[in-house]
Order: sequence, then C-alpha cells, then structure tokens
Amino acid sequence: MRFPAPLKGRFAAFLMSVASVAIAAAATGASATVAPTPSPAPTPIFVLNSLDASVSVIDPFSWRETQRIPTGKEPHHIYLTPDERSVIVANSASDSLTFLDPRTAEVQRVVTGIIDPYHLRFSPDMKWFVTAGNRLNHVDVYGWDGKDVKLVKRIATGKTPSHIWIDSKSTVAYVTMQDSDELIAVDLATQSIRWRVPTGPMPADIFGVHQDKTLLVGLTGGEGVQVFDVAGPAPRAVGIIPTGKGAHAFRSTGDGKTVLVSNRVANTISRIDFASLKVTDTFAVPGGPDCMDVSADGKTLYVTSRWARKLSVIDLSSRQLVRQINVGRSPHGVWTLDHVRY
Repeated sequence: MRFPAPLKGRFAAFLMSVASVAIAAAATGASATVAPTPSPAPTPIFVLNSLDASVSVIDPFSWRETQRIPTGKEPHHIYLTPDERSVIVANSASDSLTFLDPRTAEVQRVVTGIIDPYHLRFSPDMKWFVTAGNRLNHVDVYGWDGKDVKLVKRIATGKTPSHIWIDSKSTVAYVTMQDSDELIAVDLATQSIRWRVPTGPMPADIFGVHQDKTLLVGLTGGEGVQVFDVAGPAPRAVGIIPTGKGAHAFRSTGDGKTVLVSNRVANTISRIDFASLKVTDTFAVPGGPDCMDVSADGKTLYVTSRWARKLSVIDLSSRQLVRQINVGRSPHGVWTLDHVRY
C-alpha cells in the first residue's frame, strides 16, 4: 500500500497551526466554566420622614428598610438632578439640600444656605432650579450650572407657597399658595410674577396636561381637583373634578393618558383621564395617602401613608394593598430611580 507523501512547506505549517488552535479550544471548553453575569443591584426606594429628619431606604426585593439616613430638619420633597447622578432631598427647616446617590443611597454632599426649600423642581431645559419657601412666603429661582445652584432672585409671594410645576418650554413656573388660596405664574426669564388667580381651599400639587394648556390643582381643603385653562394671557378657572376629600399630590401613570391624585382625607387614590378630565377609577389606600411613585413597569404604586408611618405598596392591576413597610414619622416624599417617566 502506498502512503501519501508527507506535506512540506508553508501549507503544512498552516495545517499544523489550525490543528493546534482547535485542540487548545476543545481543551479549554471542556475544563472552563463561564461565570454568570451578576444581576444589577436593585435601585432603592427613598421615603422622606418629615418629622424625624431622616430618609428611609427600602430594598424593593426584600421590602425591608436597609438603612435610615440622617438629613436636615423637615425633609418633605425629593427631586432628581438633570444628569441623574444625584437625587436631592430638600430640608426645609434646616435651609439645606442633601444630595444622595440614587443607586447606592450614599450621601454625596450637603449644600447649606438654601433658605426654606419646601418643594423643589428643575426646569426641563436644565437651566433653572426653583424652590418654594413654605414658611417664609417666597419662591427662589436659582441658576444651575450642572453641579451647583446660584440664587438669581427671591420673589415675594402669597401665604405659604406649596408646590411647583414648570412648563415643558421652561418659561413659566406655576406655584400654589396654600394659605392665601392662590395660583401664581412666575416668568423664569425675568423672575417676575406674570399673574395670580384665586383657587379653592388649600391648593397643593399641580400637574400640567394638554401640552401645558391646562393645569390640574389638588385642593387639600376641598374634595377635588381644580382645572385651569392657562393657554391664553390670563388664566381661567373652568371647573372642579370631584375626587375625594383632601386631594393633594399627583403622579403620572406613565401611559401618557392618565394621572393619579391622592385624596389624603378620604384615604383613596383617583385616576384622572387626560382627554375627558374625569375620574375613571378610585381605590382605597389607608393612613392618609400622600406622595406617590410608580415602578418602571407601571405595575406597582408606592405611596407614603402620612398618618400611619408606613410606605404602602399597591398592585395597580388589582388596585389592592399588597404590603406596608414601617418607616419614620410623617413620611412625605417617596421616590425611586426605577420609575415610569412623566
């Protein structure tokens, strides 16, 4: 029997190199184990304990409070910075802002000299930072350079400025006056009041719909949401949507069609349809429901039960309370990075 002649030259060397690589790959595959990709850590839920000067950090997997962060006195509201690297807790009675890492809950820094920051909001163009001075009856307009705030102007207002809404064009900040029953419009470019209009009793949170042409105002001293047409040069009150006693805070559901309002005295939450401006659903939440946030998948609602010292968790499909987590006294603001966008 004839055997083929042995291969020589460059072709033989090529075949030998290919064989060596194949053998090495087979050996590696047989012995190596691919390490599993670690799951990302869940982003915490932050609850502001307004009478305890602290923030409760809640793990959304175990549903336990994992830590309690000291803040300044009376932390009421919380807002994300435009770069999403920090979330700001406004400490109204300590004249300070506490910056937290929204992913790890680490305290990044504390900014002092911010006078009476009860409510806070950034303009959509990231140019302005606005606070409502609830105790001292003023609205402060700050410039924002991406890292720090600088006071541009302090504006005297009516009694007890409460909540702020800024239009999508970053031109107007609307602010409710809780104890003088007013709504004012602040021109951000000139830092001056454009107009003021009477409201129902104890106006609180504000929510804009219909491409900034309509404002919804929660009447904490009433039984519903007041509607204002602000499309023209002068505002016009057009009616009240009955929701329940103590209508207070709003939270978009993320579907672009509806918004939730908490009725703090009635112990309910109502869903309002943008198109009809009517209530399409109402469900019970115990303990004085106040501020809210909605999980990124739109399935779960987080609500501070103000009088019960708890965070209430609601399944939005069944509209049922599924659990409550103990937190500090008078829990007010609630927020998580893993939420639906407005």
